[in-house]
Amino acid sequence: MEQLFEIKSLNNTYCNQILDLILPIQQIEFQVPVTLEGQPDLLDIETNYIKPGGNFWGALTHEDQLIGSIALMSVGHQTGVIRKMFVKKEFRGKELGIAQRLLDILIQECKAGQITSIYLGTIDVLKAAHRFYEKNGFVCIPVTDLPDYFPRMMADNVFYRLYLDANK
Repeated sequence: MEQLFEIKSLNNTYCNQILDLILPIQQIEFQVPVTLEGQPDLLDIETNYIKPGGNFWGALTHEDQLIGSIALMSVGHQTGVIRKMFVKKEFRGKELGIAQRLLDILIQECKAGQITSIYLGTIDVLKAAHRFYEKNGFVCIPVTDLPDYFPRMMADNVFYRLYLDANK
């Protein structure tokens, strides 16, 4: 079966598409009280994600429409942080597997880069996201278990950690 999308690394030429994907999901679909001003990283993907040793991937249709995203922040200490994992509502689910493919690529990159711990923050209303992360081996942790170098977003109130075995 032909894939309806491809995953590729994004750069600043995709900033407008990234904003068009993420902001409506946050603000309209889930009513998260977050604005562009609270996420200036979205205006400069290269400086905030790529240059420090992370990456920003997108799932794109053959027409180059951005339908999903995931970002990796490298924060040192053999630790990565997942940010900006979003898939357009009409493209979600196991059938297409976009979220799974995005996460698998991020984990492969972490292992290749000797990252042994991945953290993420999310919000309590995103129950499907919680199930997805837990299905993929992430463990919910209290905020007090976050390392002091974890870049916390103000809206986040649920946190996860995954330890990687670099040999797998």
